[in-house]
Amino acid sequence: MSLERLRRGFELLLEWIVIVQITALSLLVLVGVTFRGFGAALSWYDEVASILMAWLTYYGAALAAVKRAHIGFPGFVRSLRPARRKPVLVVAELFVFAFFLLLAWVGWQVFDILEGDRLVSLPGVPMQWAQSVLPVGSVLFIIAQALSLPATWRAASLTSEPPGSAEHSLDAQALTASTE
Repeated sequence: MSLERLRRGFELLLEWIVIVQITALSLLVLVGVTFRGFGAALSWYDEVASILMAWLTYYGAALAAVKRAHIGFPGFVRSLRPARRKPVLVVAELFVFAFFLLLAWVGWQVFDILEGDRLVSLPGVPMQWAQSVLPVGSVLFIIAQALSLPATWRAASLTSEPPGSAEHSLDAQALTASTE
């Protein structure tokens, strides 16, 4: 299996996970608002909705990473001369990987600390399950970033023209298109 097919499969998996999470959160909000409208607020609604929102944030961030659509400075890298793009890209990627490795490690520490704790409003649900998003989401982001890195690396050397030239503008558009 090619790396691009693996990346696309991972992207599709994350898309479905995010779709399920958005649907679940939307239904939960609809049910919660309906019950509150009838004066019978659900005691567990706020806690579960905030957990689902956190999950959606982390899994959505991984989806954005695999598409290279997360917050970043791609215009800055594109504006550099070709000889400087790859070194800057390496440094930026190292920072991203280091941050998410640290977040995964800290998330795992939190996971261990929460052993035996339960949700306040749903005592049958372990707090570890709710907080598993920290290490899992971080690892998913790392995988997504790694799978999208080869195309970004190739795109970083698309032009040898100096920034501001007509050829550079065309290559910057190609760089953007190749990472979408």
